[in-house]
Amino acid sequence: MSKNAISNSVIRRLPRYYRFLGELENNGYIRISSRELAEKMGLTASQIRQDFNCFGEFGQQGYGYNVSGLKMEIGKILGLDKQTPMILLGAGNLGRAIAAHLDFKNRGFDLIGIFDTNPDLIGMEIGELKINSIDQLEAFCNEHHPEAAILCIPKEAAAVQAEKLISYGVHAFWNFTHYDLRLEHKDVAVENVHLGDSLTTLSYCINSNDNK
Repeated sequence: MSKNAISNSVIRRLPRYYRFLGELENNGYIRISSRELAEKMGLTASQIRQDFNCFGEFGQQGYGYNVSGLKMEIGKILGLDKQTPMILLGAGNLGRAIAAHLDFKNRGFDLIGIFDTNPDLIGMEIGELKINSIDQLEAFCNEHHPEAAILCIPKEAAAVQAEKLISYGVHAFWNFTHYDLRLEHKDVAVENVHLGDSLTTLSYCINSNDNK
């Protein structure tokens, strides 16, 4: 099946499959049936089989799925066997937390540069990386060729910086800015993160609980 034909809902379930299979592997599971996996994940066995069939035949009739093998195959589908070079723009509280605490290497990325406009932050170290001035961005991109960028900058700066990054060869964004990058660039890969929306959704779930 063409990647373009796979629904977004299936794609968004893949990281959850990968995480659950990793937990099963750590707990000593060798194999698991679609029914058992469905029970653990709150899905249906049919849904799991349909999802996996989008990418190939991973199970065996009467045996189920090899946990380690299936986790490895899903990891390949997600691109976790590669290391996409990535940079981060915006070393405020959120940017520093992401740079310091997220396990990039096990999620398919290699964070190679951090940039900010604040002179008080420039030169500060986060792990093995120093925060660079945004003035160094073009030269850095020309030398190291990052393919992806994390945007933790103000919304009003996002459009200008995104245009520059795209011209420097960046074609994927993890976007925390609330600026819609696809308004002008429909061919870039964008994952928008709206933390406030997520919290508001939690508020809805609490307040719509019929048992209250």
